[in-house]
Amino acid sequence: MMKPIVSIIMGSTSDLPVVEKAAKLLDEMEVPFEMNALSAHRTPAEVERFATEAEGRGIKVIIAAAGMAAHLPGVIAAMTAVPVIGIPINSSLDGMDALLAIVQMPPGIPVATVGVNGAMNAAILAVQILSLGDPELSARFHAYKKGLAGKIVAANEELHKVQYKFKTN
Repeated sequence: MMKPIVSIIMGSTSDLPVVEKAAKLLDEMEVPFEMNALSAHRTPAEVERFATEAEGRGIKVIIAAAGMAAHLPGVIAAMTAVPVIGIPINSSLDGMDALLAIVQMPPGIPVATVGVNGAMNAAILAVQILSLGDPELSARFHAYKKGLAGKIVAANEELHKVQYKFKTN
């Protein structure tokens, strides 16, 4: 049975449409993960239990998504030595409230923070961290990055076929 090494935590299941981008990338990279909804405000005891037990359960990276006050990533980071990647969710104020709440952590309690609704980048960062100690995952990730470059090259070739009266290339 697979044991998760990444934990995706969201403050509410309403965050799932954003967070699923991280889940899909982790799945593609063959990284075992778990997903849970926990609220720093509504289920603080469960958040504490999760955070204090994560490392002992073999979790190596935590991705935590939250909107509005967005305390979840910081609260988790305060209670674990496992790296935490925060995803600010755009649920109000264009996500700026969540971004600032997650990125402005006090010294000693860092939360790596991606852009608003940046779940894909959170998963990529998690894979990069895990790749440092896993040559097979590193190879898969390098192939993924090469594929990203290939998509741009192909898109640029298609762009060259687009014609305009004053387009020079």
